[in-house]
Amino acid sequence: MRRVDVTETLLPGVGIRYEMSTRSGLHLAFVVQRDGEVEIAAYERSDPDRARSVFRLDREEAEAVAEILGAPRLTQRFADLSREVPGLESGRIALAPGSPFAGRVLGDTRARTLTGCSIVALVRDREVVTAPGPQQPLRAGDVLVVIGSRSGLESLEGLLRGQPPE
Repeated sequence: MRRVDVTETLLPGVGIRYEMSTRSGLHLAFVVQRDGEVEIAAYERSDPDRARSVFRLDREEAEAVAEILGAPRLTQRFADLSREVPGLESGRIALAPGSPFAGRVLGDTRARTLTGCSIVALVRDREVVTAPGPQQPLRAGDVLVVIGSRSGLESLEGLLRGQPPE
């Protein structure tokens, strides 16, 4: 099975931009805005600055496409919750290959105790584990979907890199 590399870029105040290239040479960019709307642009590999076509989807259309494609919408749902509850943030934190927690179980992180954050899902390749328990094995490359305060998210990111929380 061919692995597709997806680049994720945080766009402060806007949302997240995801980029990928197709086997046929088309470069795709998806901007998932904080309000759930999505802009999809297609570029030729030979001219990455000029969009060949652009599609805009409102929130309901984006959710319908996500359901059709089987994409998890957890992050968007937690982003919605973040807007509704002052001080609550959501984030996705990738477990780097050098993390001291790669090859260990989730409970070893003591994430909630040390940072106040809750790990609400784990994404591994195409698999999504919702509400992972403390015995959930962690692997380098896993993406943790997390909710907590902004400072808690920053502390958790540092913790997963091997830096003890302050």
